[in-house]
Amino acid sequence: MKVIHKAKDNSIKMVLGEPELFLAFLRNFTSIDIFHTVTPSDIEDVTSRFLTLVSEQKDGDTVKRINLKGDSPLFVIAIVEHESSVNFRAPFKMLLYIALILDAYEKEIDKEAESEGVKGSVKPSMRKDFKYPPVLPIIFYDGDTNWTAETNILYRTEMHEIFHKYVPKFEYELVSLKDYSVDDLVKYEDLLSLLMIINKIKTPGNLKAVLSSLPEDYVEHLKMNVPSHLTKVLSDVIRVLLSKINAPQDEIEEIAEKVHERGISEMFAIENYDVQETRRLAREEGKAEGKVEGIMEGKAEGKAEGLMEGLLEAATRFLKKGMSLQDVADTLELTDAQKGQLEKILV
Repeated sequence: MKVIHKAKDNSIKMVLGEPELFLAFLRNFTSIDIFHTVTPSDIEDVTSRFLTLVSEQKDGDTVKRINLKGDSPLFVIAIVEHESSVNFRAPFKMLLYIALILDAYEKEIDKEAESEGVKGSVKPSMRKDFKYPPVLPIIFYDGDTNWTAETNILYRTEMHEIFHKYVPKFEYELVSLKDYSVDDLVKYEDLLSLLMIINKIKTPGNLKAVLSSLPEDYVEHLKMNVPSHLTKVLSDVIRVLLSKINAPQDEIEEIAEKVHERGISEMFAIENYDVQETRRLAREEGKAEGKVEGIMEGKAEGKAEGLMEGLLEAATRFLKKGMSLQDVADTLELTDAQKGQLEKILV
């Protein structure tokens, strides 16, 4: 069974981890024409070389090297931000990444020259004609509030009006998902747009509303044009969505597997998925088992003890399927006292 932790982080990182989807992200959300000449095979993930040097958080940052044909490479830093509060340190974090990337590139070029036996005592990086590769910094933000952090580190510097000549100046590209409506995203007519639409779903209540509102021609286009090898990403994102709206774990796995096997068509079947009804049935099952156990105990306090026995069995079954104790308590509508009893028994 696959249980996804840090759902939002992983959902977006799964998307950006696929070269085809990452390229679609660059084409859709930046205005840089050069990305239309890039192919997925030109993209190399180099995140592991830099991530631990910049941050202890390992879920939201991606660094790609794009090998341009007949030219120097370019690098893209994509940082996912979704916290309820804006990360005002973002410009400095980008500066750290840029410095590390350029330093690593410089060392790489010098090492290549040395290994090729290039004559001369001057390293390539020390020459006048040496150029550093471009680095494109992007922040993808899917929080509910406005992103209010500075996009240029210059304005995070004291007395920048006086020292602006000597302070590093660059801007990162901000892609704020809240600024794109469902209609805006539909216009891109690709799998990435659908995954971004799914990411906008926050509650069980708007699951059906969002999916049923998508134009038929958009859905049909996706069915015909999404390659089969990307249905795994789609199924993982659906798994995250259902986890986010607190669907039972066994239901999540069943639906995600169907999406993986059958693709886009199966995904739209979940628009009629009723989380509340599924949770109600799970509660009723636990209560019914409790009553049966109470009768079989035959004790004076059989009903109370039997109910607890039934809840214990149901809770154990749910825990084995990957649900947390809190999710089990919510699903079975346990009182604080019942939850406390289960914690003593199970933990």
